[in-house]
Amino acid sequence: MSREHERNAGEPEAPAATHDSAASRRRGAKLEDALLDAAWDVLLEHGYHGFTFEAVATRAGTSRPVLYRRWPHRDALLLATLTRYWRPIALPDTGNLRDDAIGFLRNADADRAGMITLMSVQLVDYFQDTGTSLGELRDTLLPPGHPTAFETIVARAVRRGELPDVPRPPRVLNLPLDLLRHDLFMTMRPVPDEAIEEIVDDVWLPLLRAPGTA
Repeated sequence: MSREHERNAGEPEAPAATHDSAASRRRGAKLEDALLDAAWDVLLEHGYHGFTFEAVATRAGTSRPVLYRRWPHRDALLLATLTRYWRPIALPDTGNLRDDAIGFLRNADADRAGMITLMSVQLVDYFQDTGTSLGELRDTLLPPGHPTAFETIVARAVRRGELPDVPRPPRVLNLPLDLLRHDLFMTMRPVPDEAIEEIVDDVWLPLLRAPGTA
């Protein structure tokens, strides 16, 4: 036996690198981003039913305790994942009520079509298990206390003198986005531009200016 072999025979072998040891080298925000990216991939591929700590940990190349230290239960991880990907829709400021409304709906149509499809298909089990709705989930993801996009659009129009300064119910103010979501749910496809213009021109603007909307 050679001297080198004798030395090696008396030394314990170095442990093989594991996924978790590799993951532990990622720290802070970088590690959390990697975990949420893995969680998003699992949600897209397997839906809420397959959205487990085991599946996310495997995808991220780590262990379940790494996830538990940040999110104590599955729904906390789900909300963190959705919050990361639920980005605000760009709000135009064209100086014109109609153009602001149509521009925002176009942005929402382009940005939310995929998310609406995801939530309506992949999160069905979540809504059933928790007894909640898409509207409640949306409110949870939005920053608290902020006006909605259409509340902002109407407030601008009032300041410019395009609309009278009278009280308007939130259901009236936010109707265009509700109608857009309805079309997205019903068709599972982007909403045509002519339908967006109909929502604004034929439904919303006449309702805002009609007597008795206060």
